[in-house]
Amino acid sequence: MNPIIDEIEKEYTQKELPEINPGDTVRVSVRIIEGNKERTQAFEGTVIKKHSTGVNKTITVRKIFQGVGVERVFAIYSPRVEKIQILRRGDVRRSKLYYLRALSGKATRIKEKMEKR
Repeated sequence: MNPIIDEIEKEYTQKELPEINPGDTVRVSVRIIEGNKERTQAFEGTVIKKHSTGVNKTITVRKIFQGVGVERVFAIYSPRVEKIQILRRGDVRRSKLYYLRALSGKATRIKEKMEKR
């Protein structure tokens, strides 16, 4: 890639982030501005997609809220994203989990990855 662009992007990619993979259950804390007040809101769900590299890296997180599937795309190096916590590691065999959109209830469960000791 272009070394000039890499030098500029390096400033924005300094944020310490955990290794996020599809299938992981994460809690993303996002800063929201309502009028003149600012607060933090957590969005908790399953990562169904990782996209791009560098400063443009995004993750798509899906959760079920009141029986309706809600997906949200987060630019992980955005100043609006305060922190990302990994709650569970998912054991999946593919990189895009779009098949979860067609499933509901207990069928959407993902096996938990067992850590080596």
